[in-house]
Amino acid sequence: MRYPVFIFVFTCLVLAASSCYYDKAELLYPNAGCDTTAATSYAQRLVPIFQQSCYSCHLTASTGGGILMGNYNADRAIALNGKLFGSINHSVGYSPMPKGGNKLSACQIAQVRRWVAAGAPNN
Repeated sequence: MRYPVFIFVFTCLVLAASSCYYDKAELLYPNAGCDTTAATSYAQRLVPIFQQSCYSCHLTASTGGGILMGNYNADRAIALNGKLFGSINHSVGYSPMPKGGNKLSACQIAQVRRWVAAGAPNN
């Protein structure tokens, strides 16, 4: 009779311990997979971020608060006037973006910051 009780208790402990396992990679390893040394490529790094988080609202001037994005010249213009970084960084005085969504990851924000600091090149 003790053997089934032992198995039951052991199973409960294993299940309880495994159910508490939760980690978020970005919190545990904030720079994992984030290249902080190389120049950020507009086409390879920035466009995918913008497609995921920006272009759905900012492809026409009639949407997205009149901020147009979706091509290099438009993206560069808002990058160089400070609106892009101020908004995605949720800086005071800027409308936090993406509106109604989660803030971009620290890595994505760092990539945008590096691109803007380099003069927003079309690379």
